[in-house]
Amino acid sequence: MKTLTALAVLSVLLLYVWERVEVVQVGYHIEQLKLKKVALERERDELRLKVSTLTSPDRIAKAATEKLGMLPPQQGQVRLVRLEPELPMKGQVVAMELKLAKHEPVRMAP
Repeated sequence: MKTLTALAVLSVLLLYVWERVEVVQVGYHIEQLKLKKVALERERDELRLKVSTLTSPDRIAKAATEKLGMLPPQQGQVRLVRLEPELPMKGQVVAMELKLAKHEPVRMAP
């Protein structure tokens, strides 16, 4: 009987120690994941800043003029074209505009 009681107590102690070890390991894993989360959030913020910098209209305009030699369109180079839908919807008027820019000035024949 004493042996059975001692074995039961030893089993309970081993189970308790195993549980505590698992809790500590899970705690370490959670801390590693928190650090990784912070690093990923920092990288995300840096990438968002880079995207906003690269897509800045001022930067794009500067690159277009300096690197590509592009100029703003001259008078008469931009034409507005209205497109009517093929199948108009009932009760709704849909007007679309399309802006075209040409490299050469457009000359209209009289």
